[in-house]
Amino acid sequence: MLLSVSDLAVAYRGIEAIRDIAISVPAGKIVTVIGPNGAGKTTLLNAIMGVLPSSGTTSLRGRLIDSLDIESRVRAGLCLVPEKRELFPSMSVEDNLRLGAWRFRRERGSASRSLDQVFSLFPRLKERRAQLAGTLSGGERQMLAMGRALMARPDLLMLDEPSLGLAPLIVRDIFHTITGLRETGVSILLVEQNARAALQVADYGYVLETGRITLEGPGAALATDPRVIATYLGAALT
Repeated sequence: MLLSVSDLAVAYRGIEAIRDIAISVPAGKIVTVIGPNGAGKTTLLNAIMGVLPSSGTTSLRGRLIDSLDIESRVRAGLCLVPEKRELFPSMSVEDNLRLGAWRFRRERGSASRSLDQVFSLFPRLKERRAQLAGTLSGGERQMLAMGRALMARPDLLMLDEPSLGLAPLIVRDIFHTITGLRETGVSILLVEQNARAALQVADYGYVLETGRITLEGPGAALATDPRVIATYLGAALT
């Protein structure tokens, strides 16, 4: 198992935001966590990344990483694309991307190879490589945020609401790219409110409600589960 999380809990001022969380991500798979606003989805990703203090155990390829800081977790193979994307708007697209390759800064030519790979995934970024990040469209900014994370060559890419605020056609393109990443060997932990889109691409899924996992199963099975349909889909997936 690539990522294993058990008994994970995060508390704010004595109130538990998430508790008793147990999830896993196999190598080469897409796993999604769906749920309503305020369920704790972003908190879960931040805890795994080490942004928030937590209890429980988190292991990557069988190695416990609970004691590692964020930089060490990136070096171990974790990367998080946050909901707000957190780009540098006054820097060019290419410079934003190159910042993501700091993990390999001592390896000559490594950043350029990673850049070529990202440009092959996102040709639009190549077209705009000299453009300031702050002038990009919402979809392009999401591509840039994902591309910057991929510059670190993660084993597990964690995506927090990648479809947020994007037009339907752009959402389709983003999820097509997410599916393509799986084919390159990148494992993905995807947090999404767009349950329909997430379950269409996910190998496995979890439903997070009020800080706890209430349902789990293969993506296709969750997509036809009456409880998921009633709460998150409104109708069966086609």
